[in-house]
Amino acid sequence: MVARLVIAAPSSGAGKTTVATGLMAAFAGRGLAVSPHKVGPDYIDPGYHALATGRPGRNLDAYMCGTELIAPLFAHGAHGCDLAVVEGVMGLYDGAADQGELASTAQVAKLLRAPVVLVVDASSQSRSVAALVHGFASWDPEVRIGGVILNKVATDRHEHLLREALGESGVPVLGVLRRAPAVSTPSRHLGLVPVAERQAAAVEAVAAQAEQVRRGCDLDALLALARSAPPLAAEAWRPDVEPVAGARPVVAVAGGAAFTFSYAEHAELLGAAGAEVVPFDPLRDEELPAGTRGLVIGGGFPEVYGSELSANARLRETVAGLAASGAPVAAECAGLLYLARSLDGQPMCGVLDADARMSERLTLGYRDAVAVSDSPLAAAGTRMRGHEFHRTVLEPAAGPSPAWGLRQPERRVEGFVQRGVHASYVHTHWAAVPEAARRFVEYCAR
Repeated sequence: MVARLVIAAPSSGAGKTTVATGLMAAFAGRGLAVSPHKVGPDYIDPGYHALATGRPGRNLDAYMCGTELIAPLFAHGAHGCDLAVVEGVMGLYDGAADQGELASTAQVAKLLRAPVVLVVDASSQSRSVAALVHGFASWDPEVRIGGVILNKVATDRHEHLLREALGESGVPVLGVLRRAPAVSTPSRHLGLVPVAERQAAAVEAVAAQAEQVRRGCDLDALLALARSAPPLAAEAWRPDVEPVAGARPVVAVAGGAAFTFSYAEHAELLGAAGAEVVPFDPLRDEELPAGTRGLVIGGGFPEVYGSELSANARLRETVAGLAASGAPVAAECAGLLYLARSLDGQPMCGVLDADARMSERLTLGYRDAVAVSDSPLAAAGTRMRGHEFHRTVLEPAAGPSPAWGLRQPERRVEGFVQRGVHASYVHTHWAAVPEAARRFVEYCAR
């Protein structure tokens, strides 16, 4: 199997994304084929990973996809690569709420039999760093912490104190990074600003991260640690669905700056099921791709681009017409808002009799969902796992035929199923339910 490292931290905000992306770019700059991965459901970090490596950033989510798919999905993404770098989520041992270690970085590291590099924000400590690292290294004997990268180190004196404290811990220091504003990435209400919204600046940030990592980290030692990972007995996942017989229906997939949230496996599954997947940008394109028979509108930031989306009236009317014809439309979160009557008072497609607005409240968490109504994605009664991540409110939250019944954190119905439309706040990962992609293409081909 490919050499591999998991980049983790004691908590969010320690610098995992900076270090992971910098390592990916630095190793790619050495001529290695680097496979980028992200623990959890996050869509934004993989965009920076893709920029650093030239390969799709792929997610490894044990809650949505199940623990049994983690190694196969990893092997699928890492096929043919020299090295895989896996960025963790939150703190090393943090996972799904009330689910023990499920979906934690530690669990994924164990499933991949991968050594962990702990990124520690050292900005407000010296000798205590040794106690912190010792605690994380000894908490779960199945998690192998192979080294530490000290981040936000102030001075040479500060570095000396940290190294001296860690000298007896048995965990080697594999890097020391100084505070560097140039490598920071701007954030807003849902995290980092996606690559698609700041291409030139993102390229500069990733280059700065790579340079910082090259200067501050022992790349040879990190590569040796990655190569020490034992063999991983896992057959690579494949988008192995039976193709729908007949012509290849065109499935238009929304992209561009307003719709950046998607998993690479979705397009792969649609293609394997027999669809011709064609991207389009609702901010730029006034028409859907020629011959469109189905539409997939994933997540993103329509609230940031509400004026531009609203101004593209021709495309909004086309989308509304396609939905009215009964064609299959799968919309998640941002797609749900785009199909609504309005977003913050600005006209959207008007497919759904609902209005959306920004909210101060963050809705975030995994969801255990059951399909309430038959739709192009799922037959009623089908169970899927997903997640919600938004700061908007839709009124009403559900239509006469809801999309999902949610089991946790509270029981409720949400979303809309009407004609061929399935629209919901819940993001799903079709690798766990490949039959959803085939069912969608089958509806498109009718």
